[in-house]
Amino acid sequence: MHIRTTTDPITLHEVSDPEHHPCLYEGDGKNGLEIYFENEENKRLYMEMETEDHKIVQGNDTDDYVAEG
Repeated sequence: MHIRTTTDPITLHEVSDPEHHPCLYEGDGKNGLEIYFENEENKRLYMEMETEDHKIVQGNDTDDYVAEG
């Protein structure tokens, strides 16, 4: 599954014209997250952020999967 977010994670502002803004793709090509930023500085700040606990989340995308919660 490919997810595209146009909310800059640094400013939480909507990126109205994503095709003309910096982008970061995290994933393996088929499954990933496409993140758009208002500017290169915000992208740099995001990439420099360290998380305490790195987790890899894998989902079940089979046709018979039902999410609970």
